[in-house]
Amino acid sequence: MRRTPPSARTTTRRVRRLMVVGLMVVSAVIAAVLGYRAAQSSSPSSSSLPSLSFLPSLPSSSPSSPSAAAPSHAPRSEHRGALGSADGVVLDGVTIYDDAIPAVSKLDPGLLNALRQAATAAADDGVEFYVNSGWRSPEYQEELLREAVFKYGSEEEAARWVATATTSPHVSGDAVDMGNSDATEWLSEHGAEYGLCQIYENEPWHYELRADAIDRGCPRMYADPTQDPRMQQ
Repeated sequence: MRRTPPSARTTTRRVRRLMVVGLMVVSAVIAAVLGYRAAQSSSPSSSSLPSLSFLPSLPSSSPSSPSAAAPSHAPRSEHRGALGSADGVVLDGVTIYDDAIPAVSKLDPGLLNALRQAATAAADDGVEFYVNSGWRSPEYQEELLREAVFKYGSEEEAARWVATATTSPHVSGDAVDMGNSDATEWLSEHGAEYGLCQIYENEPWHYELRADAIDRGCPRMYADPTQDPRMQQ
């Protein structure tokens, strides 16, 4: 019987050890690759990440012209907490005849009467007076002001569109914002006959009662509320 030399046996053992070590390394690499792939498949993809589109964006251009700057003056926001109809919030379709709506019923009686007289005449021309905003509670007015500051980036710019609760004619019931262009166009032509005048050049929807206008015509408009002496109180 022929014996294997000691040197050959030693070489064989070394080869076997190297093969075992090599298999262990390969197994470790395979396990690492599989683990990485599993982690990738379980992590959220970019398309499933939460969207940040709910964050309001600041205006991209300076509101220097009425067409670009006019805010959405319709009080339709749903995030005002407890504020509602009792504070003067108005929904779509409210007319100048809706006495059950505080935004209408709490208007100054003289203003409301003039609006209804004008609305009766406008109806003959196929125009209906919808109310976008009328009387407002102080809390509602302050909420609108906070929103304007956020939208326009400063209190100074917001003041061109929204007054404080202590100066706003809406809070006192002396102003109404008409809700459709047909009504504002009609009032711009016939409003003075009923003492109804546009007060600010940048707010064609905003009307107040000026009784003298029936005989003398409406007074010259302010460019915006910041030029109105009443807003300086």
